Amino acid sequence: MKRLQLLKPLYFEDYQKNQPITILKHFNKIKRNEISFGYAIESSAVYSSMIEGNNMDLDSYLKILHSGMDKKNKSYIEIGDLKDAYLFAKNNKITLQNILKAHKITSKNLIKNKLYVGKIRDKQVYIFGNGVKIYTGANPDIVKKEIETLIQDINILVESDLNISEVFYYASYIHLLFAQIHPFADGNGRISRLLEKWFLAQKLGDNAWNIQSEKMYQKNLKKYYTNINMGAEYDNLNYNLINPFLLMLPIALKTK
Repeated sequence: MKRLQLLKPLYFEDYQKNQPITILKHFNKIKRNEISFGYAIESSAVYSSMIEGNNMDLDSYLKILHSGMDKKNKSYIEIGDLKDAYLFAKNNKITLQNILKAHKITSKNLIKNKLYVGKIRDKQVYIFGNGVKIYTGANPDIVKKEIETLIQDINILVESDLNISEVFYYASYIHLLFAQIHPFADGNGRISRLLEKWFLAQKLGDNAWNIQSEKMYQKNLKKYYTNINMGAEYDNLNYNLINPFLLMLPIALKTK
C-alpha cells in the first residue's frame, strides 16, 4: 500500500488489541438483516441530525413522511436534505467534488449564507460549549490542502486490499479527522458521519448502509463528544487519544 499522509496505521495494533467486537461475525449478521435501504437511510439522517440539535425523532419524521402533513417543518426539511445527501453518496464515489456536492445538498436549508453552501470555508471556525471556545478548526490557509490530502489517502485505501478490521479502523479515522479539520462553515458533523458510512460502503458493499452508526453515536452522545475531543485546536491534536473514538464504530454492529 502506498504511504498514507494523514491516516496513520500506527494506532491499528492497539486498536486490534482492545477491540471487544468480532467485526466480521457481526457484519455478516448485518448483511442478513432485512432492514430496507430506505429505512436505514432515514434512520441515519434523523439520528445524525439529532446529534446536531435537531429536535425531531425518527417516529415524528416517519409520521410526517408518510402522512404528508407538516412537510414545511424546518426540522423535517433539514433531515430530508441530509437523507438526499446519503442517497447521492450511495450512487457516487468519494471525491472532493462529490463531498462538496453532498454538503451542498445537506446544507441548502441549513446555512443562510449561500457563499458557504458546498464550499470550503475561507474563514476560521470555532466550536463553543456553554459559551466557552473549546475547539479551533484547521487554519483557512491550509484547510483545502488538508482535505485534498485526506481524499488522496482515502483513494489509496479504496484501492488497497484491507481486512474488515482495517476498513472499520480507517472509516472511523476518516470521520474523526474530517471533523477535526472542520472544512465547512456548518454541517461538518453531518458530513463526517456520512463520509464514514460512505467509505464503509465503498469497501464492503451496500449492506454497510444498514449499519446503525449514527443511532449508536446519538444514543452515546456524551461519550461521542468526549472521545472525539483530542485537543483544543487542529494544530495540536493529541493522537495518543485516538483509539477510544475509533473503537466506538464496531459497537454499531450490535445496535438495532
